[in-house]
Amino acid sequence: MATLSGLSRLTRLRPRPRFGTPRPASDSAALPGGRSMGLLYPDHIPTSPLQKMLLAAGAACMALYDPYRHDMVAVLGETTGHQALQALRDRMRRDPEGAQILQERPRIQLSTLNLNKLRTLPEGSFGREYVHFLDVNRVSPDTRAPTRFVDDEELAYVIQRYREVHDLLHTLLGMPTTILGEIVVKWFEAIQTGLPMCALGAAFGPLRLSAKKLKVLVSDLIPWAVQNGQNSRCVLNLYYEQRWEQPIRALREELGITPPPTVHTGLTKSLKL
Repeated sequence: MATLSGLSRLTRLRPRPRFGTPRPASDSAALPGGRSMGLLYPDHIPTSPLQKMLLAAGAACMALYDPYRHDMVAVLGETTGHQALQALRDRMRRDPEGAQILQERPRIQLSTLNLNKLRTLPEGSFGREYVHFLDVNRVSPDTRAPTRFVDDEELAYVIQRYREVHDLLHTLLGMPTTILGEIVVKWFEAIQTGLPMCALGAAFGPLRLSAKKLKVLVSDLIPWAVQNGQNSRCVLNLYYEQRWEQPIRALREELGITPPPTVHTGLTKSLKL
């Protein structure tokens, strides 16, 4: 387990980066064969294809052993998602709102959010529902790991943006942060993003469920998540920071997200969804 221990130390969380300010060209890291790569953004760790493969293998083992190791899940996403990130970036470039996001590089974190203001918004507004989700589930926007192993500055922002809208997707989909809720969101994200990390979580996450919850997941929640992932607008093409006052019902309709199955509401308490 020495390799996995080293991987854990390597990926220990540090302050979050500010994208759009590449490191000076003089800052570089050596790669195998004597090659070097300039550091493209704060926290960037250049890696060779072989190093990425080893990181991916170690991170996958750790993430499967402990799904709550979000740092390992982050490493897995960065080291296996290059093609999916390129496709997502291209979709954003083709969309006016997505292109604006790529240009302005907004961040969703405590330093950019006014949570107290969001709490004063009308009931049913997207911002009010989002801060309610944070409060009820006791989560923070600042728990997302900074990007390190993506060797392209723009793609690094794309995966960081994906991470930072994750809780917003929970809010829009009406899913809590329980294991069952996370699996449902992962199915939606896997269809939407094509990221291998999401597919892995969607496929192996159900192994940790009870038979009762697994039945609900397979018969009702997965089909709903897949259908919404296929039919809804690309979730990275929405400038969420400009939609706080919009009624969440109207925002769901705009995105093409339908309400969860009635079984979700009826079994919330008994299944602790």
